[in-house]
Amino acid sequence: MQNCLFCKIIAGEIPSQVVYQDDRVFAFKDIAPVAPVHVLIIPKKHISTLEDLNPEDAEIMGHILVTASKLARELGLEKGYRVVSNCKEEGGQTVYHVHFHLIGGRKMQWPPG
Repeated sequence: MQNCLFCKIIAGEIPSQVVYQDDRVFAFKDIAPVAPVHVLIIPKKHISTLEDLNPEDAEIMGHILVTASKLARELGLEKGYRVVSNCKEEGGQTVYHVHFHLIGGRKMQWPPG
């Protein structure tokens, strides 16, 4: 999608601190981290929201979670971490390209804070 911030990051049009990428996903450091480790994991395929997922997207969503687990190990989050995805405006989504926040390196609280 031509006006999507995350699609532009994947294409290299906007710089990012890449943490990981393969043929299906792209992971980079969040520019406004809420914890010592805050990585965004996104599918390379543009999907606007979780509401827009189709059955054929099940494999990529599973791959994102496997990637989150792999990155958590590599980033030393053995004490625990949080994986969060927001959906639409009231859910807190600000960029309309499905993405997951991998957050860790400090004690998480509930409600989030």
